Amino acid sequence: MAADRLVEAARSLNIQIKVETQGAMGIENKISKREFDSADHILLATEISPSESERYAGKPLTMVSVQEAINHPIALLKKLK
Repeated sequence: MAADRLVEAARSLNIQIKVETQGAMGIENKISKREFDSADHILLATEISPSESERYAGKPLTMVSVQEAINHPIALLKKLK
């Protein structure tokens, strides 16, 4: 649900976004090295430590709760702009 809300918010703000999810099925829609290299910022909406978190080194990183991403996705993305 958080992923969908962030994608909708990004679309409304004309922001390009890639959403990777991690759950019982493991990592889905994994961010590629090329996508990571072109990213301006990494946003983690999570309640647990993400898998392979060392991949995020070298980029500005913001961690928020899943509830914040669900309830305030537009405000959250505006802060990162």
